[in-house]
Amino acid sequence: MILDRIWVSGPEARLLPAEGLHGPTVAVMAMMNFVMIIVAAAGLALANTAGVVVSGTESRYVVELPAASASDLPRAVVAARAVPGVRRVSAVPQSEMRKTLERWLGESANSPDLPIPAMATIEIAPGADPAAVSSAVHAQVPAARFSAQSAELKPLLRSLRALQWLALALVLLMVMATGAAMVLAARGALDTHRATVEIMHRIGATDRQVTRLFERKIATDAIAGALAATIAAAVVLIAVGGGVSAAAADLEWSTPFASPDLLILALVPVAAVIVAVAVAHATLLRALRANL
Repeated sequence: MILDRIWVSGPEARLLPAEGLHGPTVAVMAMMNFVMIIVAAAGLALANTAGVVVSGTESRYVVELPAASASDLPRAVVAARAVPGVRRVSAVPQSEMRKTLERWLGESANSPDLPIPAMATIEIAPGADPAAVSSAVHAQVPAARFSAQSAELKPLLRSLRALQWLALALVLLMVMATGAAMVLAARGALDTHRATVEIMHRIGATDRQVTRLFERKIATDAIAGALAATIAAAVVLIAVGGGVSAAAADLEWSTPFASPDLLILALVPVAAVIVAVAVAHATLLRALRANL
């Protein structure tokens, strides 16, 4: 247990007194934990975004007609509405199509000579057969193109998943870096108190007893750094998440983090402290057995 590594008896504590927090170790732990929490938060936010995209498009489809057949759109809409399981069919106004094209074509998008396809969006109920909708639309308008909105977003979803894996990889790398930093801290502590450790061995102290005393100091530094990082990361996430939550409410999206996400973020610094103490424990025991 971590607490067992921090709290030692009075006589044991006097053998290797704690002279206060060790600045470099605390700073390293704080920086590592801050980056891990922020990166983990970004990964969770991306996962939630991907979930919103999937849930928002999995039941939505698009009917598109070429400009030459745009006048047949009402027939396609009527055919789609007649299929059981279809919740809503909405024709996209030509004005909205031209407004969208203005982003790329500028004023040319309003030219009457520019052919504009006709489009309608279809929302079906869960369990409904999209193939039946497609068949009904094609029976009335053979030139219609029926497609799922989710198919158009597959490149975006692939990018989001890649970024999630990247965030996980970065967190794991930071955990490894934290372990490496604790190895250096443990070896540095042994070198600083080498004479004291030799005297303790001569009076009968075991390697595990000596290791426990050093772990108290390393665990205290690790907890102080993790606590500072958690507070700093919480301030950053609240500041950033507040604006995102407001925008999400306006757009009827979900908030960036759910309750399980907050629990995961809270466990990140706890896991980092456990890893740091475990690595320090193994390093100290190995060094004591090999050199002292």
